[in-house]
Amino acid sequence: MKNWSTYLKGDSIIWVVVFLLSLASILAVYSAAGTLAYQGEGGTAETYLLDRIKFIALGLAAMYFAHKIPFRVYGLVGTLGVVMVIPLLVLTLFMGSNINDASRWLRIPGLPFSIQTSDLAKLFLVLYLAKRLAASQAVLTDFVKGFLPLAIPLVLITLLVLPANFSTAALLFLIGLIMMFIGGVPWKYLFGLVGSGVLGLVFLILLATAMPGVLPRLSTWKARIENFTSDEPKDAYQIEQAKMSISMGGIFGQGPGNNAGKYRLPQSYSDFIFAMIIGEYGMFGAIGLPFAFIILLYRCLVVGARSQSGFGTFAAYGIGLSIAIQAFINMAVAVNLFPVTGQPLPWVSMGGTSTIITGLTLGIVLSIGRGDTQSDSSTTTAEEGQVAHA
Repeated sequence: MKNWSTYLKGDSIIWVVVFLLSLASILAVYSAAGTLAYQGEGGTAETYLLDRIKFIALGLAAMYFAHKIPFRVYGLVGTLGVVMVIPLLVLTLFMGSNINDASRWLRIPGLPFSIQTSDLAKLFLVLYLAKRLAASQAVLTDFVKGFLPLAIPLVLITLLVLPANFSTAALLFLIGLIMMFIGGVPWKYLFGLVGSGVLGLVFLILLATAMPGVLPRLSTWKARIENFTSDEPKDAYQIEQAKMSISMGGIFGQGPGNNAGKYRLPQSYSDFIFAMIIGEYGMFGAIGLPFAFIILLYRCLVVGARSQSGFGTFAAYGIGLSIAIQAFINMAVAVNLFPVTGQPLPWVSMGGTSTIITGLTLGIVLSIGRGDTQSDSSTTTAEEGQVAHA
């Protein structure tokens, strides 16, 4: 009789961590969904439970099918995806669903749910950068041939995401910089890119101050930073409720579904789900969840280091870093170590697009680690072969 490893290839530890995070997500969202039911958003807690199980199942399905495809195919997917996602980001800015002055979701005909196009942009950008870095090792010191093909898509996508979602734009830019650093892009180009980004952001803020319509969410960004840095914040309701929810948990937690603070905690099922988990599971949740993402990052790095392909190495590194950085930003916000950003906790927070795309990205890592690297080594380019696996 065949066991599960016959069907689930790649890094087995990644599979185990994802299944554990799936269980944590279902339990946490089911508990936190009582808030939505209480506020009269429609449906009962069981409705949201079934919805979460559905998207977890879709995410796992995406992960499974993605890991069955030879990973080298995703290099082409990244290149075509970047070309496709740029007009989608433009459409989102002008035609997307507007919530709190932020157009982040786009309804695509035929899909039963809206998609957050910045999630797609993150995936395609990581794959594109991985492909370019692997193929351009011999010319990375050349500004035109090596650096610009990396920098232009990164800057363009960051600018298109920025008006509606500053934190995601900053995350994309940071991941791109780290990947270019790992890939061996000269320091002078990286410093120039960072300097240009800072100057461009300052100019954009000054322009938005004079013309508020340019960046409708500028006031929100400023308020969040001021609340985080001030000794007497004007609006600290979210953070105060998160602290109260955490303090209720103590060492052992109040138990699944017993954290009464979730009814006062905004976004207890999404942005602040970590605070609610600590309230219900105590130190086990406070330590266990960060540890799970550390393991996930480590295994992605291991898969990348073992890959015989430059593209596989950079893709695994980029995917692992993008998931881990977003996760730790979310958790840092919940414990007031970082300003409020609106970043969900990958795979754990309630959400459809994010879960499915996270499943796809992890499926790509599993594809890299499932053994295709050996068969791919004969087709690896000379430039890719020059990549040193850190």
